[in-house]
Amino acid sequence: MANITKATIEAKGLQIAVKTSEGQDYFCLTDIARHKNPEEPFIVVCNWMRLHNTVEYLGLWEKLHNPQFIPIEFDRFLRESGTNAFTLSPQKWISATNAIGIVSKSGRSGGTFAFSDIAIKFAAWLSVELELYIIKDYQRLKNGELQRQSLEWNLQRTLSKINYRIHTDAIKEQIIPKEVTKAQASMVYASEADLLNVALFGKTAAQWRAANPNLEGNMRDYATLEQLVVLSNMESINALLIRQGLSQGDRLVQLNGTAIAQMKSLVGASLEKRLK
Repeated sequence: MANITKATIEAKGLQIAVKTSEGQDYFCLTDIARHKNPEEPFIVVCNWMRLHNTVEYLGLWEKLHNPQFIPIEFDRFLRESGTNAFTLSPQKWISATNAIGIVSKSGRSGGTFAFSDIAIKFAAWLSVELELYIIKDYQRLKNGELQRQSLEWNLQRTLSKINYRIHTDAIKEQIIPKEVTKAQASMVYASEADLLNVALFGKTAAQWRAANPNLEGNMRDYATLEQLVVLSNMESINALLIRQGLSQGDRLVQLNGTAIAQMKSLVGASLEKRLK
């Protein structure tokens, strides 16, 4: 699997691996199946997949989430499912239908993973009690992630404010003429703040407020974590460019290029293909 984060949930003594890609969580079916057969969990997964209700559920899930799903092959599996001669493995399902809800990889570091909806459905087939334990610990995992994300966002917001002080000090030293009034100085600060706003967000603070009259605060309060990281970097870069004597127009071009490059780098991974 590419570009993933890993975690573990515990249910009835089982350690179940959870891998996240593009914001979607995939549970290890192999780990869950050990509740039924610790020695040969793959057989448990295949037995579940040969059921008519399972094939029907998997096909409907793919139709809802996967534009590249191949329904003709699904229809064939659905007709044959439930008969004594019918067998279906994760690999066969994936290769025939171009499914994305289940991901399977051979080898020591491999295993069969399924989207959280599908994995919980599988757990319910094995044991209603196991299903409830998985859901409970999964909720614990997601609550922890939300808390960490909140802490990270607040940290980046704090860093942005610190760098803003560095930024405004450079403005005071290099741009604001001597003997200006406080009102004049604040106008220069506002201009430089909007320079960063335009470079990163594509609009000034006033334009954002006009477009969002019902929202409190400012556009930076609604920025993503990635945008706050880039903003923090841009404030330091702009302070350096100011001291180098570059004009506001030249700095805007350079800062915009920096914003584009850094945002592509930070969010580029989410534009790649799904789990491999």
